[in-house]
Order: sequence, then structure tokens, then C-alpha cells
Amino acid sequence: MKYIPRLLLVATLGLTGCSATGSGDAATPTANASAPAQAAGFGGTDLAWIEINIAMNEELLPLLDLTPKHTQDPATLALALQVKSFTEAELNVLRQLHTLAGLPAENPHKGMPMPGMVTPEDITGVQQLVGAAFDQTVTKLIRAHLVQGQSLARSEDKSGAEARTRDLALQILRTREVALSAIPSSSP
Repeated sequence: MKYIPRLLLVATLGLTGCSATGSGDAATPTANASAPAQAAGFGGTDLAWIEINIAMNEELLPLLDLTPKHTQDPATLALALQVKSFTEAELNVLRQLHTLAGLPAENPHKGMPMPGMVTPEDITGVQQLVGAAFDQTVTKLIRAHLVQGQSLARSEDKSGAEARTRDLALQILRTREVALSAIPSSSP
């Protein structure tokens, strides 16, 4: 919950055209960087949502790649494969939107600790686990990612301006709902 104010701040900064880069002449780069995004119809919420989802999905992939090599549980494997399939597809669309929006190559959200973000420390920890402990931890991390993805997609659907970005948010709401419904309620 404490990260929602950060998301709102990022969205507000994007809407007002402010720069959080700390450069001496923030007005000129911000105006130039935001012009393509504004011309394409992207609002501040859209821009933040695209970057956050790219970061979250890219950080999730190593966990999903690790799972088939370490699990012997068919349900955990099926969940990881299902989530990997739609995550890769979404990443392709997110990257296209990123380019259309004229966002910078460096993602300020990459590695940012937030709910649902799988960290390198999570990956290291999971690699040390076997059996049920591995499966439970992977399921817990995937569930947290899916739940946060739903929350962010709801925000984009409510406050986003760009139609393709909002359409992707609605798609994400559907894929997350389906994936979460496959996780038994007794799972962590």
C-alpha cells in the first residue's frame, strides 16, 4: 500500500511535465521527451503504467524460467508456464507502447522494490529451495505479482488516456483473474 503514493507521484509528475531526473535544466529535456508521448495521446498514468509493467514482467521472467527446472509439481509447472506465456506476449505489446510513447531506454522502475516485484534476492532464495518449499514460494511470488498486476491495471483502466494502453490493461485484468483462479485458495 505504501507504494501507491509513489505511483500517484509518478503519474502526477508525468501529467505536469515535471522532471525527477535532477538535471540542472529539467525544462528542456522534459518538454522534448514528453512531446511525442503527448502527441500520441499518452498521459502520465499511461507512461508510468507502461514502465512499471515492463519492469515487473522482466523481473518475473527469471523465476518463470527457473520453475520448470526445479519443480516436480504439475500445478506449479502449469501455473509458471501459463504466466510465462501471457507475460511474454504482454511484454511485446508493452515494449511497442514504450516506443510509441517515446519513453527513454532507461526504466526508472527497474529494480524498484514494490509489491509484486520479484527481486534478484527472491530468485537466489528460491534456487536454494526444493520440493514443497520451492513450489509454495514460487506460487506465493507469482500470486503477489498477479495481484499487483491487477491493481495496477485497474488504475490504468480508470485513469489512463491512451486507448491501446487501456485495452492492454483490460486484457491483463482478464489474464490475472484466470491465472489467480487456478491457484488453490489454500496456497500461500
